[in-house]
Amino acid sequence: MSLQPATVIVGEGTCGIAAGAKEVFNTFRALLPNAEMKTVGCVGMCHQEVIVEIIDKRGEAFLYGKVDKKNIPSILSYHQGEGELQTDHLIRSATRMDGADYLTRQTRIVLRNVGQLDPKSLEEYRQRGGYRAIEKILKEDISPERIIEEVKTAGIRGRGGAGFPTATKWSFTRSAEGDEKYLICNGDEGDPGAFMDRSLLEGDPHSVLEGMLIAAYAIGASRGYAYIRAEYPLAVEHFGKAIEDAREAGLLGKNILGYDFAFDVKIKQGAGAFVCGEETALIASIEGSRGMPRIRPPFPAVKGLFGKPTIINNVETLANLAWIIENSGSAYAEVGTEQSRGTKVFALAGTIKRGGLVEVPMGMTVRQVLYDIGGGSSTGLPIKAVQLGGPSGGCIPESLFDTPIEYEALNATGAIMGSGGMVVMDAKSCMVDIARYFLEFTQIESCGKCTFCRIGTLRMKELLTRICDGEGTMEDIDTLEEIAHQVKASSLCGLGQTAPNPVLTTLRYFRDEYVAHVEENRCPAGVCKGLITHTIMPQSCTGCSICERYCPVDAITGVIKKPETWVIDKELCINCGMCVEVCNSDAIRVE
Repeated sequence: MSLQPATVIVGEGTCGIAAGAKEVFNTFRALLPNAEMKTVGCVGMCHQEVIVEIIDKRGEAFLYGKVDKKNIPSILSYHQGEGELQTDHLIRSATRMDGADYLTRQTRIVLRNVGQLDPKSLEEYRQRGGYRAIEKILKEDISPERIIEEVKTAGIRGRGGAGFPTATKWSFTRSAEGDEKYLICNGDEGDPGAFMDRSLLEGDPHSVLEGMLIAAYAIGASRGYAYIRAEYPLAVEHFGKAIEDAREAGLLGKNILGYDFAFDVKIKQGAGAFVCGEETALIASIEGSRGMPRIRPPFPAVKGLFGKPTIINNVETLANLAWIIENSGSAYAEVGTEQSRGTKVFALAGTIKRGGLVEVPMGMTVRQVLYDIGGGSSTGLPIKAVQLGGPSGGCIPESLFDTPIEYEALNATGAIMGSGGMVVMDAKSCMVDIARYFLEFTQIESCGKCTFCRIGTLRMKELLTRICDGEGTMEDIDTLEEIAHQVKASSLCGLGQTAPNPVLTTLRYFRDEYVAHVEENRCPAGVCKGLITHTIMPQSCTGCSICERYCPVDAITGVIKKPETWVIDKELCINCGMCVEVCNSDAIRVE
C-alpha cells in the first residue's frame, strides 16, 4: 500500500485557529487535492498547535505538532516517498510515542471525543456511540428515579467548583412542586487561564447536549438554556449547530425519538460578567435583568428561572452523564477516590512546559499533573506555586504539590478545586503581585450588591498596591488580612466569599515576601516596579544598542561596541523590563 496521505485531520479549536490552523488546512488541501480533509476540536495539546494527523492509504496514523505553512512540504515529503520522517514534529505514530505521554497519562471520560471527531457532525458523534444513552433510557423506559440513583451511585459532584453532589441536587428539583421545570447548562467560564468548558463546547457539543437531555429527563424539565459566553463565538456556533441538527433528527423537541418525552434548548449568550457564573445571577441574566446574586433560600432547585424549579449544571458535569448511563454508575465510581469520584479536567496555563487541557482521575497529585503531564516549568526555573480554582482559588506552594486532587484535600490548603484552572508560577513570580492581580480581577467583576465585597475588595487592592509600590507598612499587612477574613465571612455570593483566597493563601505560605516588600523595601522576585532597579553589567554587555532602541523613555545611553559606556538613568527609568526582554547577552541586572 502507498504511503500517500488518504486523510488529513487538522485541529481547529480556538487555540489551533489562533496558531494558524486555517492556513495549514488550506495549504494541505492545495497540496493534496485527492486526500480527504477533516477538522476536529482541540485534543488538549495547546503547546503543540497546530496539530495535524495524517492517515496514509495503509491506515497508519501519524500525529504531528507545531505544524505551519513552512514545514508542511518537509512533513509531506516522507508520505510521498521522497524524504525522511520528520521526527522533530512527530508526536505519535505506530512505532513512536515520544511526545504522546501527555495524552497517555490521562484518563479521558469527559474528553473522550474531543479531537477525535468533527464537532459539527451529528453522524460522527453517533458513530462513536452518541445519543445511545438517552435512547437506552427511553427504549427501556428507565424511570427518572432510577437515573438519579445511577448518578448517585457514580458519586459525581458538580464540576463547576462547588462540588455539590449532582444526584442530591437533582432529587430536590425532581420532588419540587411545579408544572414546569427548567434545566440550565452553565457555560459562563470566566476564570483567567481557564478554557475547559470552551474546549468541550467547541470540540464535542453533542456530548453536552446529550447530557442535558439525560438531566432534563431525570428532573422532569421540558425546557432548557445553554448559557455561553459571547466571547466564545466558536463554542456558540458549534453548540448552536448541534441543537439544530439534533432537533432535525428528532433528538430535541416533542416526542423525542418517538417516545413521550419533550425537551428543547435555547442558547443565551452572556455578556462577560464573571459574577454570572453564580447560579442566581445567571438566572437573573437569562430573565433579562442585571446579573446580580440574590439571597438563598429559596434555592434555584425549588424556585429558580421564572420562579420555577431549576437545575443548573456545569458543562463538564453534563458531559459525564452519557458515559455514566452507558457504562454504569459503579464503573464511574471505580475511578477516583472515596469522596471525589471520577475524573477532573484542568487547564494548564502560565509557566508550564506543556500547557493545555488535561483530564486526570481524582486522587492524582498536583505534582503529577504539573510534572508528569505538564512537563514542569517552561522557563527552566523551579515552579514556585500554582493557583488552583481561578481568581477565587488559592496559591499553594511547592511543598504542598503532593496534595491529592480531591475536593476536601484542596480545600484544606486554602485553595479550591474550582472549575479547573491551574495557573503555574515560577521563581520569577512575585506572590504579592499575583495576589493583587487576581484580587483586581474579582474587584472589577463584583456586581456591587454587597458592601463587604464592593468596598472590601477595593480596600484590599489599595493595600496590595501600596505594598507593591514600596509604601506599605506592617500594619497594612495586618489590616489586609483582617479585611480579607471579613469579606470572606460577610459577602452574599461565592464571588465575594472566595475573592480573598489568593490573598489569604499568599499570606499563609509566602508571608516572607510581604515582609520583604515592607521591611526590606525590595521585591524578592524582582517584579514590583517601585522596588527594583535595572543596571547594565559591562562585563556581559556587547554594546549592541538594542536596549537603547527599545527603551520607551530614552533612559539608556552609550556608545556602540563600547560596553563600559552603557548606563541606565535611574531617574528616567520606569522599570518596564523591556531592556531585559530584548537583551541578547543577559547583561541587565534586576535587583
